[in-house]
Amino acid sequence: MLDVAKSVLLTLNGEPARLAAPTEERLSHALRERCGLTGVKVGCNAGDCGACTVLIDGEPVCACLTTVGQVEGRTVETIEGLNDGEPLVAQLRAAFHAAGAAQCGICTPAALLAAVALKRGNPHPTEPEIMEALGGVLCRCTGYRAILAAVGMALSANQTPPEGSAVGRRLPRLDGARKLSGAEIYGADEWPPDSLLARAVRSPHAHAEFAFGDLAAYVDANPGVVAVFTAKDVPGENRFGVIAPFADQPVLAEARALFRGEPVALIVGDEAVVQTLDLTRFPVNFTPLPALTTIDAALAEEAPRLHANRPGNILTRGRVVRGDAEGALAESEVVVEGAFETGFVEHAYIEPEAGFARRVGDRIEVQACTQAPYMDRDGVAGILGIASEAVRILPTAVGGGFGAKLDLSVQPFIALAAWKLNRPVRMTYSRVESMQSTTKRHPSRIRLKVGATRDGYLTAMDFWAEFNTGAYASWGPTVANRVPVHASGPYYVPNYRALARAVHTHLVPAGAFRGFGVPQSALAQEQLYDELALKLGLDPLEFRILNALEVGQPTVTGQVFADGLGFKRCLEALRPRWRAARASAEAFNAAATGPIRRGVGVAGMWYGCGNTSLSNPSTIRAGLKPDGRVALFQGAVDIGQGSNTVITQIFADALGARIDAIDLLGADTDTTPDCGKTSASRQTFVTGNAAALAGRAMRRQLVRLANAGEDAALDFAEGALVIRGAGGETRINLGALPVNSAGFVVECLETYDPPTTTLDADGQGDPYAVFGSGAHLAEIEVDIELGRVRVTRLTCAHDVGRAINPTLVEGQIEGGAAQGLGLALMEEFFPHRSENLHDYLIPTIGDMPPVDCILIEDPSSEGPFGAKGIGEQALIPTAPAIFNAIHHATGVRLTRAPATPARVRATLQASGVS
Repeated sequence: MLDVAKSVLLTLNGEPARLAAPTEERLSHALRERCGLTGVKVGCNAGDCGACTVLIDGEPVCACLTTVGQVEGRTVETIEGLNDGEPLVAQLRAAFHAAGAAQCGICTPAALLAAVALKRGNPHPTEPEIMEALGGVLCRCTGYRAILAAVGMALSANQTPPEGSAVGRRLPRLDGARKLSGAEIYGADEWPPDSLLARAVRSPHAHAEFAFGDLAAYVDANPGVVAVFTAKDVPGENRFGVIAPFADQPVLAEARALFRGEPVALIVGDEAVVQTLDLTRFPVNFTPLPALTTIDAALAEEAPRLHANRPGNILTRGRVVRGDAEGALAESEVVVEGAFETGFVEHAYIEPEAGFARRVGDRIEVQACTQAPYMDRDGVAGILGIASEAVRILPTAVGGGFGAKLDLSVQPFIALAAWKLNRPVRMTYSRVESMQSTTKRHPSRIRLKVGATRDGYLTAMDFWAEFNTGAYASWGPTVANRVPVHASGPYYVPNYRALARAVHTHLVPAGAFRGFGVPQSALAQEQLYDELALKLGLDPLEFRILNALEVGQPTVTGQVFADGLGFKRCLEALRPRWRAARASAEAFNAAATGPIRRGVGVAGMWYGCGNTSLSNPSTIRAGLKPDGRVALFQGAVDIGQGSNTVITQIFADALGARIDAIDLLGADTDTTPDCGKTSASRQTFVTGNAAALAGRAMRRQLVRLANAGEDAALDFAEGALVIRGAGGETRINLGALPVNSAGFVVECLETYDPPTTTLDADGQGDPYAVFGSGAHLAEIEVDIELGRVRVTRLTCAHDVGRAINPTLVEGQIEGGAAQGLGLALMEEFFPHRSENLHDYLIPTIGDMPPVDCILIEDPSSEGPFGAKGIGEQALIPTAPAIFNAIHHATGVRLTRAPATPARVRATLQASGVS
């Protein structure tokens, strides 16, 4: 019976309601867990991210900071309660959809609610008013500009869907409507009703031995706790990793923890009990040990090894050598050199890791947020000691990933507990838990030297990088090997040596983060290219244009491309803005009497799409059903970048079908073939190619049904296929045709694997089939008294080969630029200290300037319809462009990122600038 004393009366989404919950309970928890209103997202439980925003009496409020008792007698609206019958709501939803303002979608309900509240009272807000109203909602994907555009254009949004071919059109994302309604299911949004809850016990020390007390007595003393698992309970191998030869991370540590946040035990039981346990009273005794927290400490001769099979704590090395860099530098007419550093960077996706698992007979099903379902499948199988086919991974929508959700997180815990207990088990990381234990961008130390002739041509580069890879391998080998391939940038450098190594420390593992180390190397190389241009007396942009790599010239690995190198065109596209902005900044500074100085900087980039010199296939399956619908089995996980939409567009045009004739079936390892991991800017290129092959293969089979030519037009009607060719029109009754075991009239399965070669001992070969490239121009203001840097405009030119969906491409550029701005000016993760979104800063809507996107389409013959990737590329040149702009404004060169006010001010003072 309902305990009336533990309930409140309110109006919830337009209806009278009684909310049965303790008055002190968080409103966010009550709405999600008791009312099923999972459109209320929880990103931090501290009021920092705003994802839990609801409207209380029409005003946006963080539900995680509001108690149930505070809404007694009040009106509460969640995203589920917004009604398109209210014209403003319908207009805003349409505008968000058209503008691409929902990428991963985890912050979208909160942003939309805040926008509704604003425009109900102020139908025509200014941009500053929109920024003020939405300032409490963090978004890690969009860069906010699409959200600003959506709120500004809502009353005139074009709701007419575009017609014609799909490729090249600004089609609204196919999953956008679900994200805008709150119906999209993320990792923490769905679970069986009888699920148990799992919580990990984690080491509070960077390095410690530990021993357990009486675990059975602990279970007995806590009714509702069902089990406690430790390393000895793992039935298979207590090890996992994303690169099999380097797999080294235990599910649960065995006797020794190697970083703060490493799990040592797992508690499973009733949600109400487990959620409230005081884990400091768990029976485990830690004995802290000396911790190696710097690269120098880890490399010291007397330093203990973290892993017995890795002498000197070196995980791996990377090497690319072409020509004689040392000799060419000695003979170069102009030489510059420098040393640069970056720190840990947190992914800060708004959705913490979450999911549930259940045992189904002798199989395990895991539903969780992930970027790599087939990698998860194989990893879980090894941990449980069962065949991969006995594991089913059901990816949810992913509320941001950027690389960290390539690694296993909750999956081993929930799979282990569900397998052992034969009960469904759910788990959601807290924000602190997520930031403590998941991978980060690698801290780097980089030294390099670059030479040129007196007339400005590059002659040589010598590059050396060290990366702090933390306690376990994760993607350290990829970073150490990818960076030497990229450290020249997209320039012709005839003599080159690039060496890198990843070093273990007792810190959180560093892994994949949008660029795999290339943003760190670009920050160094692009600043030295500016130094070289200045020393030569050349304009920095024109210096880059002079040296831009072109078709027919070898890269530093000796690879020669016959097409698809549009980097010079990107640079040339920046010329008008560059010249005007530089002249304006210099005129302003010449007349300046106050503390503000203006600067303009530029930086270039390139990025290889896909794995480095490794097989990298994607497979697409498609079938034509008797009802005339086409089923597209598309296993590429969409983490906000738009693969659900882009790959469907590619398939539709290759087949010759309308988008609305296609039913998209998303990732599920039982039904969709392996499309590989969503990383390395590979899905548009690799899975897009597989989709194009599948569409063309199906088309060939279909036109043969009417003996028509390859150029015949296809029309998928209800229960029929109409084929129009040179010989006239043929109507085929699909219901009269035989079907295969899957129920399809026609079915095809196609795989694409990019053509690459292995690299030799000097790193020579063809590591990628396609490179994307681009250049960013940053306009900034520096307050030389406070050290504060404000970016006022970004102009971003990218060669994307072919923009399959320009809106989604621009969204990636704007979102990448926002993360690049964060890397440049504010983001640095300090283990043990910045383990929340209050102390760790990411850009807000007020930090992002206008972003002008310039799409260069220099098609690659290897890409689907000429397309290349864009996800990682968009981040890489932003930070070095900002750092070069700081130098232009002040004359000082910063060598450590981020350029916080304290660092900028200290550098200015050391250089005598005031």
